Amino acid sequence: MKTDALRRAHVPPAAALAAAPPAHAALEAFFASLEEPVALLDRQGALLCANPALTRALAQGGHTLAQLAGALAERAPLSLEGYGEEWEAPLPGGRRLPLTLQPQGEFVVVRLAVTLASSVERALREQQRVESALLELGRKLAAAQGEEELVAAVARGVKALFPGRLFCLRILDAHSGALTSLYAEGRLRSEVQGPVVLKRSAVQRTQLALERLAPGAAQLVEADAELPLLFEGSVGSVSAPLVASGELFGAIQLEWPAPLLGEALGDERVLPQLANQVAVAVRNAKLIDELTFVRKYLEELLERANALIVVCNRERKIVVFNQALTKLTGFTKEEVLGQDLLSFVPEGERLRMGGVVNEAIRGRQVDGFETRIRTRAGEVRASFATSSVLNAQGEVEGVIAIGQDITAVRELERRIIQAEKLASLGQLAAGVVHEINNPMTAVSCYAEALLHGARARGPEAEAEREKLSRILENSQRVLRFTRDLVTYARPARDKPERVSLQAVLEQAAGFCEHVLTRARVQVLRDYRAQPTLRGVRGNLVQVFVNLLTNAAHAMSGGGSVTLSVSTEGSEAVVQVQDTGAGIAPEHLGHVFEPFFTTKPEGKGTGLGLSIVQGIVESHGGRIGVESPPGEGATFTVRLPLAD
Repeated sequence: MKTDALRRAHVPPAAALAAAPPAHAALEAFFASLEEPVALLDRQGALLCANPALTRALAQGGHTLAQLAGALAERAPLSLEGYGEEWEAPLPGGRRLPLTLQPQGEFVVVRLAVTLASSVERALREQQRVESALLELGRKLAAAQGEEELVAAVARGVKALFPGRLFCLRILDAHSGALTSLYAEGRLRSEVQGPVVLKRSAVQRTQLALERLAPGAAQLVEADAELPLLFEGSVGSVSAPLVASGELFGAIQLEWPAPLLGEALGDERVLPQLANQVAVAVRNAKLIDELTFVRKYLEELLERANALIVVCNRERKIVVFNQALTKLTGFTKEEVLGQDLLSFVPEGERLRMGGVVNEAIRGRQVDGFETRIRTRAGEVRASFATSSVLNAQGEVEGVIAIGQDITAVRELERRIIQAEKLASLGQLAAGVVHEINNPMTAVSCYAEALLHGARARGPEAEAEREKLSRILENSQRVLRFTRDLVTYARPARDKPERVSLQAVLEQAAGFCEHVLTRARVQVLRDYRAQPTLRGVRGNLVQVFVNLLTNAAHAMSGGGSVTLSVSTEGSEAVVQVQDTGAGIAPEHLGHVFEPFFTTKPEGKGTGLGLSIVQGIVESHGGRIGVESPPGEGATFTVRLPLAD
């Protein structure tokens, strides 16, 4: 029946009356002459005809005859008697159109009780009043200092928006659910001390995260359930939760005395707007209170700590820079706060530092992270342990790093590394004749002179030229080797560069050739990949010189050492595997400790593998060792690939 009524409502009145009795056509002509908006229905609520005045009145409010026909069809059948009745037809947008329904035999005459233009005008005025009151409330909330002022501003705003209503404003602590503020306009009943009662449909509209709701803070009821009345003398109520960022900060409940019960529909539309505005203001006020407390506490606790402490937010902006760091770097707080954390480390350290900060933001703690820090006088080295800074909801707000100045310690280690290099160089060059450069230079020069003469004699000296070329080539090879040894003995610069891992391994194997030959150790190569790294070439060479030298010492009776290279994801993997006696299980966990050695006294310092580990980790990598009993030892070095 309703579908049929809607279909007939879309038919023009003249066409609808073409199939009707002649009396209908007469009524249509009569209606068309009226200035009053009217329409003719049958007893089933179907729209038979409507005059132009009604069509214009509906159009002024943005509505159509079809919408009116739908509302009338919903009310059908029209069982009216006598002089009919007044009725408000529900239209889209929440508006209600006041109508007079008057029976006329088998028909019903519909009149607008007031013109739609007047109804729209009143609605617009009411909307303007509401918007003005909400705007004024927004200003007052923004200017409120603390929760007490905020509650007072909300109370004034509710009175302006809902005059004559009874209302209760409750502010809760979002974390514990405890009541922190209460304001009531009217005489309260005892139920106000219990949990906030909210309709589940209202909660769903606000996207309240129920899993973050404090136990006992609120009680949810279904949409058709009645809310408990909080005030004496009220006959109805509506409640809106104060929800911001998925958390419950309280609720506003309106109640009506009997004379104002007719205002319920309008109040139900406006109250959620007010609640949203108040919820954001309450959340901001509580955040400000929390931040003020935390800031004061941290300033007192961390400012004078006997450690280097820096805190940055998720955007890496520095928010805490304590006195110890100020003293170490020479930078004042005014110069540091709000700046990017990475701007206070050298460019070569920023990639590593950025990775550590990102790890902490993801909730992963990093211990023993070493870096360089810029100061007014240059640079210092510091070791930090980083941790995530969480807010009250358990979300990561930033990163805190606590550390100490290790400049003096690292300078000592640098000298030890240099001494270890020189010691390794002494072992490698033990079999090389003193002052080899001078005779080899003479050999190279004479070979070059003889080769020049042989070329001048023409084709008959072809065999001689080939021999002299080989002499010259090998003498220059020896000279290059001695130059590489001198270069290796010099302190390595810290500036990283792109290096070929295969070239590093070959250079290390070349340096160790004498030691390996004397130990009758054969070098096997398994280069399944040729990756490129970013690092300090000299330090990387030292890593593999040390590993190859240790392998040779472990195989004094001969054997083989295999160099294998592969890639796994974003890492290059190098394995140095020997066929020696291996490492005893009780020693395996200590090989990287400083000054730990199994060599006889005077044969080793115990610093080699400790230095190797430091170099690998300074390049963002890691090193491990495996040694099954009787199967030799395998050192695995993992280094990040170059971008």
